[in-house]
Formats: sequence, C-alpha cells, structure tokens
Amino acid sequence: MAVKKTYRNLEEIRERKLQLAEELNRDTAKMNMLWNKTFVKREDATKGEYVTSMINNGIMAFDAFMLFRKLKRNYNSLFGSKKRKR
Repeated sequence: MAVKKTYRNLEEIRERKLQLAEELNRDTAKMNMLWNKTFVKREDATKGEYVTSMINNGIMAFDAFMLFRKLKRNYNSLFGSKKRKR
C-alpha cells in the first residue's frame, strides 16, 4: 500500500514533484524502448522459415476455430441462439 507522506512546506512538495517527474520520464523511456523492440523488422526469411511460419499460422487458426466452436456449443445462449433440444 502507498504510504501517505505529509508535507510541511512548498519545497518538499517541489522535491516530490521532481522525483515523480523523473520516475515518469524513466518509465516512459523504458516503455518506448520496449514498444520499439516489439516491432523490429525481421530479416528476410528463408523458404524453410517461411513454410514453418505458414504451418504455425495455420495451426493457430485451426486452434482458434476449434476453441470458438467449443465455446459456442457450451455457451450457446450467450450468442443469442435458442437452446437446442437434446
């Protein structure tokens, strides 16, 4: 939990404000670095890497479809469909 500090004069408030501004600037710089690192342009892939990525993408798409199908079957009422008879 955050500890509340009482300030006795304006100088203490200014010092705390500067500390918070420095911390915010460090965090912003770190976030910018991580964001730019996320979208680094990849080197040209070889044919093998290209085929491997296509297979991986296909498997992920199939897995997403199967998950949606399972969720729709179990929670059909949330999707606005009438309850099926068993």
